[in-house]
Amino acid sequence: MNIPSRRFKDDLKCTKWLSCVNDLCKSKWILPVGFRSQASYCNAIRHAIVEELAGLGASVHTCSRTETELNKCLLEWKAKGFQVTGSVCDVSSQAQREKLLKIVSCEFNRKLNILINNVGTNVAKLVSVYTVDEVSFLMSKNFESAYNVSILAHPLLKASGAGSIVFLSSTVGVTPVFHDEKGMETIITRAPNGEPKEVSSVVAFLCLPAASYITGQIIYVDGRMTLNDLFFPTNKS
Repeated sequence: MNIPSRRFKDDLKCTKWLSCVNDLCKSKWILPVGFRSQASYCNAIRHAIVEELAGLGASVHTCSRTETELNKCLLEWKAKGFQVTGSVCDVSSQAQREKLLKIVSCEFNRKLNILINNVGTNVAKLVSVYTVDEVSFLMSKNFESAYNVSILAHPLLKASGAGSIVFLSSTVGVTPVFHDEKGMETIITRAPNGEPKEVSSVVAFLCLPAASYITGQIIYVDGRMTLNDLFFPTNKS
């Protein structure tokens, strides 16, 4: 009977440990079977988020105000083998929000694991000259829609036992507008252009079991715009 050397024994222990770590990592970095997600709208970032989550095995329901755009996306995802459905909805309307969540509830058996709120807009002028109606419009689109969808989705998220909500906003929606070419040139020079997948990967991470202890955080995915004070420069003179 050959007795393994001490080094070989250590190698065996290391192999078993790595195997355990690998199994643990797999469970943390993979969405459990049957995960259900609902994402709002279908522009470039939303499109990337749907593909990211569907690619991880989640069943996804998305929505868009434009039926033509939605149907085009759904055909594309079907061809890729993704489990994605969708419906037409303007989430600034309470009636349409309620209809959307009823569809989601029926489709996902009254359970929802992930809710992605990614609806936002802006009025292209300085905040100091916004009218009362424009402020009301922005609050309705950027805040009230996400808040009310989340309230309607809460029972479904709670029923799943593993609910996650991710809110997305844009620096364009909360910052002053540059009316001079120099200001825009500064942004382009000091911050690289981002890709939708660079945002969707962060969203997907926040929905994974590996991120279960992250909650209530603001995460900037802006190519160092915020870090460089590109939108809110400080007066250092």
